[in-house]
Amino acid sequence: MTHPTLLRHNVQIIGNGPRTVVLAHGFGCDQSIWRHVAPALAKQYRIVLLDHVGHGESDPRAFDPVRHSTLDGYAQDLVQISEALDLHDAVLVGHSVSAMIGMLAIPNTPGRFSQLVMLSPSPCFLNYPADDYNGGFERQDLEDLLQLMDSNYAGWAAYLAPVAGGGAHQPEVSAEMQVRFCALNPDVARTFARATFFADLRTELPDFATHTLIVQCAHDALAPVSVGHYMQKMMPNTELHTLQAHGHCPQLSHPEETVALIEAFITPL
Repeated sequence: MTHPTLLRHNVQIIGNGPRTVVLAHGFGCDQSIWRHVAPALAKQYRIVLLDHVGHGESDPRAFDPVRHSTLDGYAQDLVQISEALDLHDAVLVGHSVSAMIGMLAIPNTPGRFSQLVMLSPSPCFLNYPADDYNGGFERQDLEDLLQLMDSNYAGWAAYLAPVAGGGAHQPEVSAEMQVRFCALNPDVARTFARATFFADLRTELPDFATHTLIVQCAHDALAPVSVGHYMQKMMPNTELHTLQAHGHCPQLSHPEETVALIEAFITPL
């Protein structure tokens, strides 16, 4: 019988290589966002795909507006998935907010993950000039964005999709992101958006010792290049690679380069 946690998150497994690679999607997406990456990785590795609660084919009843009002709730979910699969020395690939969810989860899963790949991560989307930190947004910008979600959800999706997708540089990705955002339950979207955009995990970075690769896009309005450099400086065991790409979704816009970077980073057991 399939473990209830795996059913809850619609966990799918492909490939049967010696190392397990878990692919965790970002805000507003689901596991299908890895469709250009997962088959290539599955040639060498055992690939685990999941849907965060409230996304994709996850159990909609599992979404808890209190538990999932902070990234810690999603981190607890990831811990439970790793335990249900009894993972050992796995690699977690987290896109966007899932990179930070992974950073919260891994210290609570001793031995289950030995490497982390962060695609387009940001520990804090807000600007803090006093700390010389440029997260990309002023607080009022984000408050206005969430207010737009409340007043005009379709308009919010139409605004944010090209920001995430790369706009005119990546029109197909931008169009896909708009469809994804519109398909998301608005209540889930509001809760996850606030948890994502108002999180500040900068103080967690120096204590995170897991071997980490940060992959950033050179032209990403959601996670500026300066964020990647900040994270590399603050984290003790981290490599940084910047793709010459537009948008926030390299697994869609530059899948071959993304696969190559992940494969080069993963160390054999």
